[in-house]
Amino acid sequence: MRVPAPVTRLPDFPWDSLLPARARAAEHPDGIVDLSVGTPVDRVPLPIRRALADGSEAPGYPTVHGTPAVRGAYTDWLERAHGVTGLDPVDVMPTIGSKEFVASLPALLGLRAGDAVVIPELAYPTYEIGAIMAGATPVRSDSLTALGPERIALLWLNSPSNPTGKVLPVEHLAKVVAWARSRGTVVASDECYIDLGWESTPVSILHPEVCGGDHTGLLALHSLSKRSNMAGYRAGFVSGDPAIIGSLIAARRHLGAMVPTPVQSAAAAALEDDAHVLAQRSRYGRRREILRNALDGAGFQVMSEAGLYLWCTRGEPAMRTVDWFAERGILVGPGTIYGHAGMNHVRVALTAPDDRVDSAAERLERRGRR
Repeated sequence: MRVPAPVTRLPDFPWDSLLPARARAAEHPDGIVDLSVGTPVDRVPLPIRRALADGSEAPGYPTVHGTPAVRGAYTDWLERAHGVTGLDPVDVMPTIGSKEFVASLPALLGLRAGDAVVIPELAYPTYEIGAIMAGATPVRSDSLTALGPERIALLWLNSPSNPTGKVLPVEHLAKVVAWARSRGTVVASDECYIDLGWESTPVSILHPEVCGGDHTGLLALHSLSKRSNMAGYRAGFVSGDPAIIGSLIAARRHLGAMVPTPVQSAAAAALEDDAHVLAQRSRYGRRREILRNALDGAGFQVMSEAGLYLWCTRGEPAMRTVDWFAERGILVGPGTIYGHAGMNHVRVALTAPDDRVDSAAERLERRGRR
């Protein structure tokens, strides 16, 4: 059987590289502390679970476009929490989480061989996978100048960044928007960590100070996985350019890419309630402070303006650092997963229960320095 060419170009699943370190960390007498993947561990807030149950009487098919209630809750949240005005709920579409949408967007936009997709130098691996699956060419660059005259079909932004936590300021975002519009490039801004600003305040690509209130050529992606502990629900959103959103809805109707109605009900409840987001931020803030102090004490340089991770280095190859952590029963992610620029870094997630975070900090403080 012939395997489609894009599939044969896919790299190995990046987290499989951690299997030996995971086995080593699991041998620790006090058990493994897994800080390698940003999967939520805290409880789903009760109002969300109630909304899921209340919406479970849903015998019919959901729509790709989503319910008016969830789209309205989304636009209300984006304006209330992040100052995005003038976004019509019609120009919003729920997605089955954010990863599937990131992976499928280049193909849904009709990209093919010869089209270039710009992704950050340090990037969530799925941006590259989406380009490959469409047959397009991924180009890593953080500099518009370095791209020269090359025609770019799609440009990905990620602020706050996974893995570095870097936040792109309003001025930079506005410059990207102007540059993209001069070339007819679509800008997709992955803003899944927008509610987790620590040292800097993240701003949406749809904010009027960035785009002047004109969403042409712009897409913003958001997720409820981290802010609301809903990773298991697969609830995300894309919004922005009316024409692009309309074409995405049309394509996904053929694919049957629909968010289940009960999940949409739960998503609306999550977007309408700010209290649980503040409570979850407080939990992550405590874990962040504990781990950052422990890493500082262990001789690491730590970077993180926002988001769910600490980006760390002590000037050695990433897998050597991964092994160092594994000896202490702690599993972290190698920076090489995110690109060549991460070859001397590791990513430390804040998503572990408080007692395990405390245990990791104690191990680092007790046996931290080489």
